Amino acid sequence: MRKLCSPILIIAFTMLLTIVSCKKKNNPDFSKNQTSLNTVEIAFDSTQLTTFFEKYPKLKNYQADVEKLYRKHQFHYIWFDKDGLNEFAGLLYNKVNNLSQEGIETEIPYKEKLDDIYDNPEDNQKASIDTELLSSALYFFYTKKVYDGISTQKSKDLGWFLPRKRQSYVNYLDSLLINPSLINKEEKGVLKQYYLLKDVLQEYRKIEKKGGWKAIAIDTTVKSYKPGDSAAAIAQIRTRLFITDDLSRDSKSAIYDTELAKGILKFKKRSGNLLNKTILPEHIKYMNVSVAERIKTIMVNMERCRWISNDITKSKELIVVNIPAYELTFFRDGKPELRSKVVVGKAMHKTVIFSAPMKYIVFRPYWNVPTSILKKEILPAIEKNPNYLAEHNMEWKDSNVRQRPGPENSLGLVKFLFPNSNAIYLHDTPSKSLFGKEDRAFSHGCIRVAKPKELAAMIMKNDKKWNPEKIETAMNSGEEYWYTLKNKIPVYIGYFTAWVDADGVIHFYEDVYKRDETLATLLFDK
Repeated sequence: MRKLCSPILIIAFTMLLTIVSCKKKNNPDFSKNQTSLNTVEIAFDSTQLTTFFEKYPKLKNYQADVEKLYRKHQFHYIWFDKDGLNEFAGLLYNKVNNLSQEGIETEIPYKEKLDDIYDNPEDNQKASIDTELLSSALYFFYTKKVYDGISTQKSKDLGWFLPRKRQSYVNYLDSLLINPSLINKEEKGVLKQYYLLKDVLQEYRKIEKKGGWKAIAIDTTVKSYKPGDSAAAIAQIRTRLFITDDLSRDSKSAIYDTELAKGILKFKKRSGNLLNKTILPEHIKYMNVSVAERIKTIMVNMERCRWISNDITKSKELIVVNIPAYELTFFRDGKPELRSKVVVGKAMHKTVIFSAPMKYIVFRPYWNVPTSILKKEILPAIEKNPNYLAEHNMEWKDSNVRQRPGPENSLGLVKFLFPNSNAIYLHDTPSKSLFGKEDRAFSHGCIRVAKPKELAAMIMKNDKKWNPEKIETAMNSGEEYWYTLKNKIPVYIGYFTAWVDADGVIHFYEDVYKRDETLATLLFDK
């Protein structure tokens, strides 16, 4: 006999479907998150966050980020799936344990507790609030160490005024939980140079494990070594250059031959030295810097890379000055189109590390003497020699002194302005001989350019009204002329004492302003 459902049962079943449907509609975002992240749906009381950070005070700096993360996930667990701790949790733990590969030496908070959790996963399959929140705090500890570095205020205290990149690691975590392998990809907005330095860091650590290199004996009676010379030190130099791939082999020869000359030129190029074959005592001292110190330098510059967004490389045009390298590079579409030697501020008048957009080119500029130079140099010179102003093509203008346009003008025949509170700009100079020196920190802070005409031509390349001949004329005749750029060009003045070029070759530069040691103290002193 056929059975019929009672009307009461049908009504009850319909009401149940309606209730379930309403619940799903009231919480669509969370359901979607949990499905995509494949996590267990376990909620916890938000007050447990406060209790957790009281229990683990060393993680207090990450409390705001952790709270933001769980507000997004409506205070549900995110680190556990049906099998226990998820895949990314273990990967993150391994990443934290290998922070040294990222050029970071730091104490890992509550490491014993973390080791106990991750070394015994079978004992930690059951969801635990401590393990859950420790994992989240560990995530922010890692991302901020690796991707952010020291705080913005600390970098400013070190004289770094380039804009710091801003990152949101809450949304990034959702992507990592779905696809943990993303953490191994170079996609988090860090300057590409960071990863190039990271690769070289591993190479230099291998050299260190093999014993590094021995110091080369410096004979104080010898002023220099040149091709054809023979000395025990030459054999030592040869071995030293072989270790760092400046030479492809070590013949052990004590004679300065053609093969060694090629290695010397390669070494000098990546050390910012003048490209000649003469070996001076200062070059040997540079070779004698230990591998441990070189490793520290690499790590310090990896830290600086964390402070810069990779977005700067997306600029159509870009001008970069690296102070320790004494070099300016003009980039177009991410490729270097012009390199020029520069002279930067002396130690007493350090060139500031900052950025600003270039707006003007001024041909045959007046030089308005800064008040500090007027008081310290010009006025005392006038007291000694009343004809000083006339002899230097200077004049009084509104109670200030300025130098008239011309080839002897201190700014040369052209200057490039990117208005800023530091009163720093790029300019030509009549003192061309300074570009022939290895150390080029001689200015009062502004940056003198060895190739000003070429730089002007590069900037004005897309202006059909201007060509190299017209630029030449504007520089050498007529009155002061201001040219306004149609498209502003970002200018970045940076400070890197280690830099890897496009061929993967590491360049080390003299720490002209002694900034490395101060930063190293912040990074490495326990």
